[in-house]
Amino acid sequence: MRVDWQSGGNHVARNPAAPHEGSGLEAWAKARGMSGMCFFQTSGSEGLPKWVALRKEAILISGQAVNAHFEASSNDRWLLALPLHHVGGFAILARAHLAGCGVARLEGKWSPRAFAEACAKTTLTSLVPAQVHDLVRENLPCPAAMRAVVVGGGGMTPELAAAARALGWPVCQSYGMTEAASQIATQAWTSDGPAGGVDTLAVLPHWQTSTEADGRLRLRGPALAAGYVNRAAGGDWQWQPLDPQNGLLTRDHARLWDADGRRWLSFIGRETGYVKILGELIHLAPLQARLESLAIELSWPMMPILVPRPDARAETELVLVTEHGCPDAGPLLERFHQTCPPWLRVRETRVLNAMPRSSLGKVCEDELRRLVAEE
Repeated sequence: MRVDWQSGGNHVARNPAAPHEGSGLEAWAKARGMSGMCFFQTSGSEGLPKWVALRKEAILISGQAVNAHFEASSNDRWLLALPLHHVGGFAILARAHLAGCGVARLEGKWSPRAFAEACAKTTLTSLVPAQVHDLVRENLPCPAAMRAVVVGGGGMTPELAAAARALGWPVCQSYGMTEAASQIATQAWTSDGPAGGVDTLAVLPHWQTSTEADGRLRLRGPALAAGYVNRAAGGDWQWQPLDPQNGLLTRDHARLWDADGRRWLSFIGRETGYVKILGELIHLAPLQARLESLAIELSWPMMPILVPRPDARAETELVLVTEHGCPDAGPLLERFHQTCPPWLRVRETRVLNAMPRSSLGKVCEDELRRLVAEE
């Protein structure tokens, strides 16, 4: 796909699996006098989907910062293994354009073996954690040519990152969102590869970050989206601009600090990641991370998910959701329960044919909670 980064033409990043979505959006934007905009649907892991309007200039600003972070040059070659209708994939085109380097695209359905083979002729790529887990599960070594694997769309556990690096994969955790034209903060990088932990990320220099009293992250900067477009009940498009001065107040909780001449970020969790159990406010992210670490130790082929479900007595109960092909959950839960108090015990396991996922491979949290609540 070729992108004219300097033109005033608008681009609607449609999902090939649902090409009707976004119909009429390009004409609507042109009628409003919008130019040089790219429209992306949010990832859909939670909440109703929106179209995020990003200026081409914003995507280029982000691309320049990412290139500088990884010292990308014309000697590099990107491997595109993410869909182009997501900003994580589309942004690779901007980075390659700015660095003057080529892009190879992994065609067809995701295959960890085909990906590993393609890495022999490329140097930079981006993946989501589920894809990293596939590489580890298949015990695939990293070809020598690949020097950086940027991981976004979710967090790796330290155990997953360590397992990938043991196979030679130079995985580097990032944190971002569609509204930020991809990355906000990224694990430190040196000529020897990733440095520090997966929960210690360097804020890229084009961002101004702060946190509210409740811990939510506020984001300002030149790569921020111009606004949102929603389709109203009657079918008309509605514009919701973002104020550059106020920036974007996210639903993400983060910790910020300054050290060594730069700002650092540690992602804590989303607002929806907190539940009440027997009056106690429980953060689900550490529990999920512990569960995934145990699953990796036990060589599970797919990661199980802890899903909260309303309960008349305890307010919320936890349900373990797995997929067909996973081992019996008994040994996993036995080890999990050794590390948590009695009120966090998982008393039910659900086995699905397959987890509901977005085209990026992220678990659709709202859909998963609905499936669990139905039975």
